[in-house]
Amino acid sequence: MIRILIVDDQEMIRAGLRAILDAQPDLEVVGDVGDGLRAQEILAADEPGVDVVLMDIRMPGIDGVEATRRIRERHDASSVKIIVLTTFEHDENVLAALRAGANGFLGKGVGPRELAAAIAEVAEGGGALSAAAAAAVIGRVADSTAPVADAAMAARFETLTPREREVVRAVATGLSNEEIAARTFVSPFTVKTHATRAMAKVGARDRAQLVAFAFLAGIATNG
Repeated sequence: MIRILIVDDQEMIRAGLRAILDAQPDLEVVGDVGDGLRAQEILAADEPGVDVVLMDIRMPGIDGVEATRRIRERHDASSVKIIVLTTFEHDENVLAALRAGANGFLGKGVGPRELAAAIAEVAEGGGALSAAAAAAVIGRVADSTAPVADAAMAARFETLTPREREVVRAVATGLSNEEIAARTFVSPFTVKTHATRAMAKVGARDRAQLVAFAFLAGIATNG
């Protein structure tokens, strides 16, 4: 059973998410709160235990990015996963949230089945990044006047095989394992294996951080 904490300042959103997730046989909402500070208190108490946090971006007090950063200071990605779930899917906060330690970034328009699948993927050590969120990162990099590639980060990606680099680029566009498999004529399991090896080589904790690293290295745009 995957235990979920919902963090959103709108009560109706929290109630709707709880109803959707509690209807899934392998998911259990163990709490819902209206701000990031309260979320920190629940995680610190560890009663009940939380596997995945669904985090809103725009909230009173501290926003979702800062709340994610503070949670990461006390809980690493192996113990608590964080998915940012927001209406601001094209906002510049996408990259900020990933850098702060989020394992995924999804829009609130996501369907129940896709949301449940994303939670399961993240809980198992993967990542979740919607196509729109990936596009937002691409747009931010493209619009940047500063040099895109970080030399130290780019050096990490030089250890990847050509197929691993291909998979990383595809992951950075928001494609699922199944979609990448269809494009590269391999099985979804093979795609997952390539992505996992790439994460290990570059030191990414999950697919979401792999995407962030890829943009910092310039791999997703010019590699």
